[in-house]
Amino acid sequence: MLNHPLRSLLLVSCLFLPAAALGQAAAPVPPEPVGDTIDELLAAQPPVMPAPMTPPGAIPPAGEVLPPTQALPPAEVPPTLPPPTAQPVAPPTLAPPPSGAPPTAGAVEAPPLSEIVSVNPADVIAVEYTGGPLPDGFSVLTLKLQILLDQAGMSPGIIDGMNGRNVAKALAGVETLIGLPVDGILDAEIWQRLPRDTPVLVEYEISPDDVDGPFVPSMPSDYSEMAKLDALSYSGPVEMFGERFHMDVDLLAKLNPGVDFNVAGTRIVVAGASGFVVKTPVASIIADKENAQIRGYDAEGKLVVAYPATIGSDDLPSPSGTHAVNGIARKAAYYYNPKLNFKQGDNTGKLKLPPGPNNPIGTTWIDLTEPTYGIHGTPEPSRIDKTRSHGCIRLTNWDVEELAALVEKGVPVEFR
Repeated sequence: MLNHPLRSLLLVSCLFLPAAALGQAAAPVPPEPVGDTIDELLAAQPPVMPAPMTPPGAIPPAGEVLPPTQALPPAEVPPTLPPPTAQPVAPPTLAPPPSGAPPTAGAVEAPPLSEIVSVNPADVIAVEYTGGPLPDGFSVLTLKLQILLDQAGMSPGIIDGMNGRNVAKALAGVETLIGLPVDGILDAEIWQRLPRDTPVLVEYEISPDDVDGPFVPSMPSDYSEMAKLDALSYSGPVEMFGERFHMDVDLLAKLNPGVDFNVAGTRIVVAGASGFVVKTPVASIIADKENAQIRGYDAEGKLVVAYPATIGSDDLPSPSGTHAVNGIARKAAYYYNPKLNFKQGDNTGKLKLPPGPNNPIGTTWIDLTEPTYGIHGTPEPSRIDKTRSHGCIRLTNWDVEELAALVEKGVPVEFR
């Protein structure tokens, strides 16, 4: 439970008051042991089952992925390179390409996800990197890479099969982790060192609880209307599955063409993005403003996790210097006060917005010792590092939930 001064603090935009630090379901733990550090996952390892998403029996064994229509053959797994002899303690500053950068030289032009009719799961499983730059636009190679990066603890943000800045940042994190020169560009060594023994796609059976809700099919945009709701819930099963499996909702639909996500018992194909649970405690955090990324390090200064982030804006910049984690609130309410920050619509009075994944601060708030600032989630995961925040650090809901489980009060957060 947060201390009394923190509970009494009014926070708006990135300012909120948790009515209570409600229980948040922990990330599912794989039935087989996993390494304590992500670098162990990048080395040679025995097969590991994906994290269970449903009761036993709902997900097939490792290597077996059954889409709704037919069984898919497992992809051939290339040999894994031996681990490096040394792990860098102080990784260099990451420098992925800026947003809006021109297409990579030599890259194949590919259409965006919005122009793809459907995605064949067999193509995703079978594809292997054969050299050269990633295609610009959507590709099954980028999709598979995003899932592997997510499994390695280097988050690409939302999984959508689209090459871009967040993919480059995640690749740079892997390069830092295994001691390679950092350029954020995929090469054969990175590809071979990524976790390769957990399926990139798994089958999930929709349960009655999944379709029971509660849902809010049409979320109001006005804060006064949002405040009248019992919870700022998902719009429906599709949005819920998208967040649960770290996927763009359009990708989810195109992996499962013609599927009704509202019917219990339906089997769907989803990303195996929760195949590993990061367990190494994060002892320090760097909020990299230039590269729009949060990086967490263990007590020895080794990289543990990296997440794409939205960090402040020109009008409301994030703080400078080093601060510390002051508390954690899960399923947090959001307290709007136009006198402290900004005015939303015609709302001139204070409002309490209930908890939920579509709350303006997402599902989780990590409070910082700098008053009114924190690390929090978002109702729009596809916009991470594509828009600005009101000074705070914004992550996807699944990334901030993972980080909240790895930090404790007093962990330093350095803004650079």
